[in-house]
Amino acid sequence: MVRDVFMNRHMMKLVGKFGIGHVRYPTAGTSSSAEAQPFYVNSPYGITLAHNGNLTNAESLAKSLYIEDRRHLNTDSDSEVLLNVLAHEMQNLGKTHPTADDIFEAVKAVYRRCEGAYGVVALITGHGLLAFRDPNGIRPLIFGKRMAENGGTEYMVASESVALTGSGFTIVRDVKPGEAIFIDLNHKLHTHQCVAPKEYTPCIFEYVYFARPDSIMDNISVYKSRLRMGEKLADKIPCRVGRRS
Repeated sequence: MVRDVFMNRHMMKLVGKFGIGHVRYPTAGTSSSAEAQPFYVNSPYGITLAHNGNLTNAESLAKSLYIEDRRHLNTDSDSEVLLNVLAHEMQNLGKTHPTADDIFEAVKAVYRRCEGAYGVVALITGHGLLAFRDPNGIRPLIFGKRMAENGGTEYMVASESVALTGSGFTIVRDVKPGEAIFIDLNHKLHTHQCVAPKEYTPCIFEYVYFARPDSIMDNISVYKSRLRMGEKLADKIPCRVGRRS
Protein backbone atom coordinates (compact mmCIF):
# COMPACT_ATOMS: atom_id res chain seq x y z
CA MET A 1 0.00 0.00 0.00
CA VAL A 2 1.13 3.54 -0.75
CA ARG A 3 0.52 4.67 2.82
CA ASP A 4 2.85 1.94 4.07
CA VAL A 5 5.69 3.07 1.81
CA PHE A 6 5.40 6.86 1.79
CA MET A 7 5.23 8.19 5.33
CA ASN A 8 4.69 11.87 6.14
CA ARG A 9 8.32 12.13 7.19
CA HIS A 10 9.36 11.00 3.72
CA MET A 11 7.07 13.46 1.98
CA MET A 12 8.33 16.36 4.09
CA LYS A 13 11.84 15.77 2.76
CA LEU A 14 10.81 16.18 -0.87
CA VAL A 15 12.05 19.35 -2.54
CA GLY A 16 10.98 21.07 -5.74
CA LYS A 17 7.80 22.60 -7.12
CA PHE A 18 6.76 19.81 -9.51
CA GLY A 19 6.57 16.04 -9.22
CA ILE A 20 4.86 12.91 -10.54
CA GLY A 21 4.25 9.48 -9.06
CA HIS A 22 2.73 6.16 -10.08
CA VAL A 23 1.25 3.12 -8.34
CA ARG A 24 1.87 0.17 -10.63
CA TYR A 25 -0.64 -2.46 -11.64
CA PRO A 26 1.33 -4.18 -14.44
CA THR A 27 -0.70 -4.91 -17.57
CA ALA A 28 2.18 -4.95 -20.07
CA GLY A 29 5.78 -6.12 -19.85
CA THR A 30 6.93 -7.70 -16.58
CA SER A 31 6.68 -6.94 -12.88
CA SER A 32 10.38 -6.18 -12.49
CA SER A 33 11.59 -2.97 -10.87
CA ALA A 34 13.13 -2.01 -14.23
CA GLU A 35 9.61 -1.40 -15.52
CA ALA A 36 8.46 0.61 -12.52
CA GLN A 37 7.21 4.05 -13.47
CA PRO A 38 7.87 6.86 -14.02
CA PHE A 39 10.17 6.40 -17.04
CA TYR A 40 12.78 8.97 -18.03
CA VAL A 41 14.57 10.03 -21.21
CA ASN A 42 17.38 12.55 -21.23
CA SER A 43 16.71 14.00 -24.69
CA PRO A 44 15.08 16.31 -25.41
CA TYR A 45 14.86 18.50 -22.32
CA GLY A 46 14.67 15.57 -19.93
CA ILE A 47 11.17 14.09 -19.86
CA THR A 48 9.69 11.91 -17.12
CA LEU A 49 6.40 10.11 -17.76
CA ALA A 50 3.85 7.97 -15.94
CA HIS A 51 0.98 6.30 -17.74
CA ASN A 52 -2.22 4.48 -16.85
CA GLY A 53 -3.60 2.33 -19.66
CA ASN A 54 -2.67 0.06 -22.54
CA LEU A 55 -1.39 0.87 -26.02
CA THR A 56 -2.93 -1.57 -28.49
CA ASN A 57 -0.28 -0.83 -31.13
CA ALA A 58 2.73 -0.85 -28.78
CA GLU A 59 4.57 -3.56 -30.72
CA SER A 60 4.42 -1.76 -34.06
CA LEU A 61 5.30 1.53 -32.38
CA ALA A 62 8.36 -0.04 -30.78
CA LYS A 63 9.55 -1.18 -34.20
CA SER A 64 9.03 2.23 -35.80
CA LEU A 65 10.77 3.94 -32.89
CA TYR A 66 13.82 1.75 -33.46
CA ILE A 67 13.90 1.71 -37.26
CA GLU A 68 12.62 5.18 -38.14
CA ASP A 69 13.10 7.33 -35.05
CA ARG A 70 16.37 5.68 -33.94
CA ARG A 71 15.24 5.32 -30.36
CA HIS A 72 16.24 2.30 -28.30
CA LEU A 73 13.85 0.89 -25.71
CA ASN A 74 15.14 -0.80 -22.57
CA THR A 75 11.95 -2.63 -21.52
CA ASP A 76 8.77 -4.16 -22.90
CA SER A 77 6.60 -1.58 -21.15
CA ASP A 78 4.16 0.32 -23.34
CA SER A 79 4.70 3.30 -21.04
CA GLU A 80 8.29 3.52 -22.25
CA VAL A 81 6.98 3.33 -25.80
CA LEU A 82 4.60 6.21 -25.16
CA LEU A 83 7.36 8.26 -23.54
CA ASN A 84 9.66 7.83 -26.52
CA VAL A 85 6.91 8.75 -28.96
CA LEU A 86 6.34 11.95 -27.00
CA ALA A 87 10.08 12.62 -26.77
CA HIS A 88 10.51 12.14 -30.52
CA GLU A 89 7.67 14.52 -31.33
CA MET A 90 9.05 17.07 -28.86
CA GLN A 91 12.45 16.71 -30.55
CA ASN A 92 10.83 17.37 -33.92
CA LEU A 93 9.68 20.76 -32.66
CA GLY A 94 13.27 21.95 -32.89
CA LYS A 95 12.59 24.47 -30.12
CA THR A 96 14.97 25.29 -27.29
CA HIS A 97 12.17 27.01 -25.39
CA PRO A 98 8.86 25.45 -26.51
CA THR A 99 5.65 27.28 -25.66
CA ALA A 100 2.49 25.59 -24.42
CA ASP A 101 1.15 25.70 -27.98
CA ASP A 102 4.32 24.00 -29.24
CA ILE A 103 3.91 21.23 -26.68
CA PHE A 104 0.27 20.75 -27.68
CA GLU A 105 1.40 20.29 -31.29
CA ALA A 106 3.69 17.48 -30.13
CA VAL A 107 0.80 15.91 -28.23
CA LYS A 108 -1.34 16.03 -31.39
CA ALA A 109 1.34 13.94 -33.11
CA VAL A 110 1.28 11.49 -30.20
CA TYR A 111 -2.48 11.11 -30.66
CA ARG A 112 -1.95 10.35 -34.34
CA ARG A 113 0.50 7.56 -33.55
CA CYS A 114 -0.74 5.99 -30.31
CA GLU A 115 -3.82 3.79 -30.17
CA GLY A 116 -5.55 2.43 -27.10
CA ALA A 117 -6.22 3.64 -23.57
CA TYR A 118 -4.05 6.15 -21.78
CA GLY A 119 -4.09 8.75 -19.07
CA VAL A 120 -0.66 10.40 -19.04
CA VAL A 121 1.31 12.79 -16.85
CA ALA A 122 4.76 13.96 -17.96
CA LEU A 123 7.27 16.31 -16.37
CA ILE A 124 9.28 18.29 -18.93
CA THR A 125 12.38 19.53 -17.15
CA GLY A 126 12.65 23.29 -17.11
CA HIS A 127 9.23 23.80 -18.68
CA GLY A 128 6.37 22.29 -16.69
CA LEU A 129 3.87 19.48 -16.22
CA LEU A 130 1.90 17.95 -19.10
CA ALA A 131 -1.16 15.69 -18.90
CA PHE A 132 -3.40 14.22 -21.60
CA ARG A 133 -6.13 11.61 -22.02
CA ASP A 134 -7.03 9.19 -24.81
CA PRO A 135 -9.76 10.33 -27.26
CA ASN A 136 -12.24 7.68 -26.09
CA GLY A 137 -11.91 8.56 -22.42
CA ILE A 138 -11.15 4.93 -21.62
CA ARG A 139 -8.90 5.83 -18.69
CA PRO A 140 -9.89 8.52 -16.19
CA LEU A 141 -7.92 11.72 -15.59
CA ILE A 142 -8.96 14.60 -13.35
CA PHE A 143 -7.32 17.74 -12.04
CA GLY A 144 -7.78 20.08 -9.12
CA LYS A 145 -6.28 23.15 -7.50
CA ARG A 146 -5.56 24.68 -4.10
CA MET A 147 -4.16 27.87 -2.66
CA ALA A 148 -0.40 27.81 -2.12
CA GLU A 149 1.32 29.26 0.93
CA ASN A 150 2.58 32.18 -1.15
CA GLY A 151 -0.95 33.02 -2.28
CA GLY A 152 -0.58 31.45 -5.72
CA THR A 153 -2.36 28.44 -7.17
CA GLU A 154 -1.12 24.85 -7.11
CA TYR A 155 -2.46 22.17 -9.46
CA MET A 156 -2.65 18.40 -9.22
CA VAL A 157 -3.60 15.79 -11.85
CA ALA A 158 -4.60 12.24 -10.92
CA SER A 159 -6.50 9.17 -12.09
CA GLU A 160 -9.00 9.44 -9.24
CA SER A 161 -10.68 12.31 -7.42
CA VAL A 162 -9.78 10.93 -3.98
CA ALA A 163 -6.10 11.61 -4.66
CA LEU A 164 -6.99 15.29 -5.05
CA THR A 165 -9.41 15.70 -2.15
CA GLY A 166 -7.18 13.67 0.15
CA SER A 167 -4.37 16.14 -0.50
CA GLY A 168 -6.47 19.22 0.10
CA PHE A 169 -7.17 20.05 -3.55
CA THR A 170 -10.52 21.24 -4.87
CA ILE A 171 -11.70 19.38 -7.97
CA VAL A 172 -11.76 21.56 -11.09
CA ARG A 173 -12.98 19.00 -13.63
CA ASP A 174 -12.11 15.87 -15.57
CA VAL A 175 -9.61 16.14 -18.39
CA LYS A 176 -11.72 15.71 -21.51
CA PRO A 177 -11.08 12.82 -23.91
CA GLY A 178 -8.54 14.06 -26.47
CA GLU A 179 -7.59 17.04 -24.32
CA ALA A 180 -4.17 18.04 -22.99
CA ILE A 181 -3.36 20.39 -20.13
CA PHE A 182 -0.02 22.02 -19.37
CA ILE A 183 1.07 23.77 -16.18
CA ASP A 184 4.11 25.97 -16.74
CA LEU A 185 6.82 26.99 -14.28
CA ASN A 186 4.77 30.02 -13.26
CA HIS A 187 1.90 27.69 -12.31
CA LYS A 188 -0.22 28.98 -15.18
CA LEU A 189 -2.73 26.47 -16.53
CA HIS A 190 -2.99 25.96 -20.31
CA THR A 191 -5.60 23.65 -21.89
CA HIS A 192 -6.17 22.53 -25.46
CA GLN A 193 -8.47 20.07 -27.21
CA CYS A 194 -5.78 18.37 -29.30
CA VAL A 195 -8.10 15.95 -31.12
CA ALA A 196 -11.87 15.65 -31.35
CA PRO A 197 -13.31 13.22 -28.78
CA LYS A 198 -14.39 9.89 -30.19
CA GLU A 199 -17.16 7.65 -28.89
CA TYR A 200 -16.99 7.76 -25.08
CA THR A 201 -16.09 4.24 -23.97
CA PRO A 202 -14.83 4.24 -20.36
CA CYS A 203 -13.32 1.02 -19.05
CA ILE A 204 -15.99 -0.76 -17.01
CA PHE A 205 -13.35 -2.21 -14.70
CA GLU A 206 -12.61 1.29 -13.39
CA TYR A 207 -16.11 1.32 -11.90
CA VAL A 208 -16.26 -2.38 -11.05
CA TYR A 209 -12.80 -3.00 -9.62
CA PHE A 210 -9.94 -0.52 -10.05
CA ALA A 211 -11.30 2.69 -8.51
CA ARG A 212 -11.83 3.43 -4.86
CA PRO A 213 -15.54 3.47 -3.96
CA ASP A 214 -15.47 7.11 -2.86
CA SER A 215 -14.00 8.32 -6.16
CA ILE A 216 -15.96 10.30 -8.73
CA MET A 217 -14.99 9.78 -12.38
CA ASP A 218 -16.54 11.79 -15.20
CA ASN A 219 -19.13 13.07 -12.69
CA ILE A 220 -20.17 9.51 -11.83
CA SER A 221 -19.93 8.22 -8.27
CA VAL A 222 -18.05 4.90 -8.23
CA TYR A 223 -19.98 3.78 -5.14
CA LYS A 224 -23.37 4.60 -6.66
CA SER A 225 -22.45 2.98 -9.98
CA ARG A 226 -21.56 -0.27 -8.17
CA LEU A 227 -24.76 -0.11 -6.17
CA ARG A 228 -26.85 0.37 -9.31
CA MET A 229 -25.03 -2.40 -11.16
CA GLY A 230 -25.84 -4.68 -8.25
CA GLU A 231 -29.48 -3.69 -8.42
CA LYS A 232 -29.61 -4.36 -12.17
CA LEU A 233 -27.93 -7.71 -11.66
CA ALA A 234 -30.42 -8.64 -8.95
CA ASP A 235 -33.30 -7.94 -11.34
CA LYS A 236 -31.86 -10.48 -13.78
CA ILE A 237 -31.36 -13.23 -11.24
CA PRO A 238 -34.76 -14.32 -9.94
CA CYS A 239 -34.62 -16.23 -6.71
CA ARG A 240 -37.01 -17.97 -4.39
CA VAL A 241 -36.66 -17.92 -0.67
CA GLY A 242 -38.42 -20.70 1.14
CA ARG A 243 -39.90 -20.49 4.60
CA ARG A 244 -37.58 -21.04 7.45
CA SER A 245 -38.66 -23.17 10.34
